[in-house]
Formats: sequence, structure tokens, C-alpha cells
Amino acid sequence: MAETETHLIEGLRQQSPKAQQETLELFGRNVWAQVVRIVSCNEDAEEIYQDVFVKAFNNIDRYDGEKASLKTWLLRIAYNEAVSFLRHSKTKTISLEDYGNDSDNISEEEMERIIGRPDNENIHMLRSAIQRLTPEEQALITMFYYDDLSMNDIAFVTGSTPSTIGSRLSRTRKKICKIIKNIRL
Repeated sequence: MAETETHLIEGLRQQSPKAQQETLELFGRNVWAQVVRIVSCNEDAEEIYQDVFVKAFNNIDRYDGEKASLKTWLLRIAYNEAVSFLRHSKTKTISLEDYGNDSDNISEEEMERIIGRPDNENIHMLRSAIQRLTPEEQALITMFYYDDLSMNDIAFVTGSTPSTIGSRLSRTRKKICKIIKNIRL
């Protein structure tokens, strides 16, 4: 752990307003990005964002630098808060079974063909497909593709294992392809 982070954590444990402000400045954008990609409504995202930092500041004694960096720990709190919010909202998600059971038959080449190159139409379809995923699937895609988190960091954030994350990521990519195929029909 870097000396600056150690100093910052010590300040947070002493409930220093300066340390809290520095934490917001250092990690606020990362937390905001995590929350807003999972919860698309800005008003809800703002409330969750605030809850994340209140929870983090109140529970800083539970932080274990041996398990994760402060950034990853904050992203775990953000993930849990955002997913919990979506679970309790009336957001409609789509099951992979809604598109038939042949999702395992989608090859990497077919996924590339379906998703294609990033142009305006494909980006719009990808966003539409991602919005139809479960909150957990949305968060997984967000962390891996948008935040560039490693499998180990995603596993920590979600309370899973790297191999499970790899499997879930593969299934989610296939689900996105199935959704896009149905959007194009």
C-alpha cells in the first residue's frame, strides 16, 4: 500500500474532514462512474453516490488493505449499493432463457459479427442490450469494459472468484449478443 494511501486511511479513521475531502477528490469520479453506469437515473445515482461515501466513512475501520486497495474497496461499496437499489426498484430485466436456450452455441466469431465495430448504431444497440441485463450483469460489464478492472478486483468487488467472473462475463457477452440479434429482427 502506498504511503499516501496509508496516510489517507489514517486520516479517515480519525474522521478528518480533510481526508474525507481528499478521498472524494481522488476516488469520487470512479465511484460516480460505477454507480451511474448501473443506475442510469441521475437523481438515484446521486443519492447512491452519497450513500457510498457515508457508508465508507462510517465503516473505514472495516477496511483491510491486505484484501484490496482503497479504490477497489470503495467500488465494492458502490457496486453493492447500486445493485441493492436496482433489486428493490421495479427495473425490468431479461433472462437469457427469454431468447432461447442456444446461447452456449454462440462462438466468439459470431459475437464479433453481431456486436461489430463501434459505430453509432452498434453503440446504441449495445447500450440498449446492457440496460436489459440484470443489475449484477450490468455491473460486471461496467467494471470489466468501462473501468478496466482486473478479474481479481472484480472478484473482490462482487465477493466472487476470478474463475467465476470469467464464466459470468462469457455468459453475459453471449446474452448481449442474443438481445442484439432480437433487437435487429
